[in-house]
Amino acid sequence: MLVIMRKDSSADQCSGVEDAIRRMGFTPLPVPGADRTAICVTGNRDPVDSALLSRLPGVLECIAVTRPYKMVSREVHPQTTVVQVGDVKVGGSEPVIIAGPCSVETEARTIAIAEAVKQAGAKMFRAGAYKPRTSPYSFQGLGEEGLVTLKKVRDQVGLPVVSEVVETETIDLTLEYVDALQIGARNMKNYSLLKKLAKVRKPVLLKRGLAGTFEEWLMVAEYLLSGGNEQVILCERGVRTFSDHSRNTLDLNVVPLVRQVSHLPILVDPSHGVGKRERVRSMCRAAIASGTHGLLVETHTDPSTSYSDADQTIDVESLRGISRDIEILVGLEDLFGHESNPAVA
Repeated sequence: MLVIMRKDSSADQCSGVEDAIRRMGFTPLPVPGADRTAICVTGNRDPVDSALLSRLPGVLECIAVTRPYKMVSREVHPQTTVVQVGDVKVGGSEPVIIAGPCSVETEARTIAIAEAVKQAGAKMFRAGAYKPRTSPYSFQGLGEEGLVTLKKVRDQVGLPVVSEVVETETIDLTLEYVDALQIGARNMKNYSLLKKLAKVRKPVLLKRGLAGTFEEWLMVAEYLLSGGNEQVILCERGVRTFSDHSRNTLDLNVVPLVRQVSHLPILVDPSHGVGKRERVRSMCRAAIASGTHGLLVETHTDPSTSYSDADQTIDVESLRGISRDIEILVGLEDLFGHESNPAVA
């Protein structure tokens, strides 16, 4: 249920509606908007009787919210959310490239990669200081040493940085060094991690789980928004299917669907989606055509020597080509429009 207040409603009237919702046994969540004041009723499993709320002073109307994810839905928040990461806007009209190696490597090497990807068109830098790996024998990341290097990338190269957190104990430490925190696919349903990240005041990049359905993914985002963190960016990175010709199956079908039903910005990670560098650029083109707000691309100055995920890591020249592809595709979109995706307009 969404309670729409009149434009001239007072703060006391809004408080009265919130108190009434609490007395009904539910939780009120104010929803800021450019042209309206609204209060979302959350915590209900069944439809809410609007008779009482609609009679309260200052109420214009009550609208039923049909989605199980309320705060994430465009029914509650019609305008597309733009998330500010450092000096970069994610969710605007210009797709953003986030590039870098899978893992933070030596300081000199990581900074050199950052400088190269910036020249190739990247607006943000990505690399993992903590790496959850399938094999216990694989490289697990440099930990705090890697975070220190990421801060040097931000300070010296001038790129905002995003890095993954894998456990609640390292959140506070990671917050000191990075501009955005990533929830990896393996942690999409780590509810202890989600609840703590809901309380931080930095953007969270939420990757879709290995076998997460569309609704499960958005319900995880709902955990973050309902807990107080409205700076959430979704990221499609492929799901596990019966396919044996790629690392995962990149589900670009969800990009226009997300933009239709949710106000949150969405990125695509084609590196994990295909697992082979020779297919990454093609999938980047397809992702841009589908309406993504940006790309998360594993990039290295010497991909074959990457500490992890070498097979899917592209070189800097390929990234430069992806930047050119974006310019062309965005230009075509401006020329012909994006009628298949009304949420883009």
